[in-house]
Amino acid sequence: MSSTARHLIVGLAGLVGLVGLGLLSGGLPAISAEKPASHSALSDLQGQIKHTAAKVTPAVVNIASTVIVRDQLFSDEGLPFGLFSQPAPRRQYGQGSGVIVSADGYIVTNNHVVAEAVNVEVLLADRRQFKGRVVATDPKTDVAVVKIDANGLPTIPWGDSGTLTVGDFVLAIGNPLGLNQTVTFGIVSAVGRADVGVADYEDFIQTDAPINPGNSGGALVNTKGELIGINTAIASTTGGSVGVGFAVPSNMARAAMQSLLKTGRVVRGFLGANTQNVTPLLGKMFKLPDVKGVIVTDIFARGSAEKAGLKRGDVVLRFDGKDVVDSGKLRNIIALVPIGSRHKLDIIRENKPMQAELVIQEAPRERTKRATAIAHGVTMGHPLGGLLVEEITPPVARQLGLTSTTGVVVTGVEEGSLAESAGISMGDQILEVNRKPVEDLEAYQRLVEPIKPKDLTLLLINRQGTVLFVPIEGE
Repeated sequence: MSSTARHLIVGLAGLVGLVGLGLLSGGLPAISAEKPASHSALSDLQGQIKHTAAKVTPAVVNIASTVIVRDQLFSDEGLPFGLFSQPAPRRQYGQGSGVIVSADGYIVTNNHVVAEAVNVEVLLADRRQFKGRVVATDPKTDVAVVKIDANGLPTIPWGDSGTLTVGDFVLAIGNPLGLNQTVTFGIVSAVGRADVGVADYEDFIQTDAPINPGNSGGALVNTKGELIGINTAIASTTGGSVGVGFAVPSNMARAAMQSLLKTGRVVRGFLGANTQNVTPLLGKMFKLPDVKGVIVTDIFARGSAEKAGLKRGDVVLRFDGKDVVDSGKLRNIIALVPIGSRHKLDIIRENKPMQAELVIQEAPRERTKRATAIAHGVTMGHPLGGLLVEEITPPVARQLGLTSTTGVVVTGVEEGSLAESAGISMGDQILEVNRKPVEDLEAYQRLVEPIKPKDLTLLLINRQGTVLFVPIEGE
């Protein structure tokens, strides 16, 4: 027995001894024994659990993914050699779970289960195996949709996660540690958990139903057999279950999936302002009656908040009559309501209660971080055909030793391309295209599109601190 385990047992034994001593000496009040639950009630509960488990397990699948990864090389001083001095790529394999939500083969899972996967294999409960296709992903909620070519599949119906309360019985179904079709049982420990650090939009259901690696993407169902969550993460010091698991609520997962299938992305509402939670000290300084709501710290130009007349320092207390608990909760609420819908905000401005009408706008789309010229109709005969470029983020700039994040960095040059013949190489920072500055990836794409295949193109690049012009002649 390890010393840690021995100390734990000793500690518990000591606690039992103290309690026993207290009871004998009258130091603790007597605990009245409640009437045990009837045998029929326990049988009914067990029967319900068995029935639910049998109904839902056929619709939970095993997802095996393959990802191509590159190992980072480090110098003797522990410093990375850089992005482009890397060994040959290797394959990395992972396993997770998924839930069939339509009879024609649509499966909802976690984004982290299939992110950047080059191959996805789906194993059904009846041992049939299919090639999976990642239809769409949403890293912000850690939701993804996978499709298999099959019909007549068993499904789990969507439930309403908004009706969940602490203490509700739940079952978690998945493939923990590769053990297919595993069912665990527990309760809802908490709802509305945020700041877990798993996704950008967090409104997790917390459960003590044991969840382990491999459960990700699996089903959390109520005793009716309705899907009320997608198992996503655990809090653990050991890597295994300690009774603290988290699931994406079904209402959030379903909205993300429907938007992904309809538009290829998730359309979200947007406040158009930055906020922070009210703390006891801030509540005192803003002379608030309670430690509730969120404080507006910044207003974005032409956004929903500005058009609603909100100002820096306003304290938002309620959204459509419902208390605003914190910034994350407000953001989640606004993200799920329809674009263009109108809502009432109860606010406090300089100690005076007020109301504002908020018309929801769509959240601005994020720029794609990686793109190739080929993706914009640029063929290999084009002067910049075969170039793969990437936005220069601060971490990338540090690794390349760049003094700014202006421009784009070349991360790939296709063999036989005109750019390769002109001497463009991985790691080059493109500063100009045809004497016009490249501020970022969007500007690069805008400058590249009008170039014709026979045009002479002039790039200004920074190569390891040396700035030079590179002409590329079209065919």
